[in-house]
Amino acid sequence: MARQYSLPDMFPPVSLLPPAADAAGRTGSYRTLKGAEKAWIVARVNQGNAAQVTFSPLQAQDVSGTASKAINAVRVWLDNATGTTDVFVAQTAGATFQCDASLADKIVIFEIVPEVALDMANGFKTIALQTSASNGSNITEATLIVWERYQGADKISTYTN
Repeated sequence: MARQYSLPDMFPPVSLLPPAADAAGRTGSYRTLKGAEKAWIVARVNQGNAAQVTFSPLQAQDVSGTASKAINAVRVWLDNATGTTDVFVAQTAGATFQCDASLADKIVIFEIVPEVALDMANGFKTIALQTSASNGSNITEATLIVWERYQGADKISTYTN
């Protein structure tokens, strides 16, 4: 049956950055992708000021952020004005994405395939999201959606290595 899918069971969302004014920029919590087939960072900015915001996914060796660095280039999707459209447009693959200066509510999605995005050979298995300095009128937030490699009763935790 097509209706057997369940977001919390199959694609549990995890908060990376709670909604907040983002004048100085900030880095969210690191979450492990061990056991993940794929993940998506869903970043959002409610842009109340024309200052641009750059979203930068980071990778690290553990949930403490050890040896943090940029991810490799990944697929990026953008809905540049959620008030007027729900269409996501593919952007140039990259390790960061900078929103334009238009005043709108925007969603940016980074599609994370762990063995492509992360330096797994050197023990990098966690990700976080960093925002650039912007303006206090710009509210940002980010959620991590995880597709687990193995579905079952025992769920993985993104909070522990």
